[in-house]
Amino acid sequence: MTKTLVTFLWFDGQAEQAVDFYCSVLEGATKGAVSRYGEAGPGRAGTVMTAAFEAFGQSFVALNGGPQFHFTEAISFQIQCADQAEVDRYWDALTAGGEPGPCGWLKDRFGVSWQVTPARMPELIGGPDAEAAARAMKAMMGMAKLDIAALEAARAG
Repeated sequence: MTKTLVTFLWFDGQAEQAVDFYCSVLEGATKGAVSRYGEAGPGRAGTVMTAAFEAFGQSFVALNGGPQFHFTEAISFQIQCADQAEVDRYWDALTAGGEPGPCGWLKDRFGVSWQVTPARMPELIGGPDAEAAARAMKAMMGMAKLDIAALEAARAG
């Protein structure tokens, strides 16, 4: 048997809605099995207990676990985007009903944190030219949604 990691996400009654949202936003994501609480609980019999989905080759399970736990920025999902159009599309979809944050970070309507970044981000804010990297980093620190052209211009000086 091959071992895999499955990411569990704890929701308070919104697990299936979250899965449907992620499957509508994340390119190629697919919804999997939905299980329901039985008479033994702890949730109300017949309500959604878990909803599975797969996105970008990663397996997830959304659990309706109750109000005890909440998402924090300590855990986030990073989407590495090919171009500005992709940054814009994911940013707009994931911030709808959520809230933008600094430096390409955001919280979606369910409180899950995401980083929407260009795939070239390590190149833009790193590399052997420390001054160019610092200019791009400074520019990034002033942004919410990342602007690839502005990052490139800052890096170029």
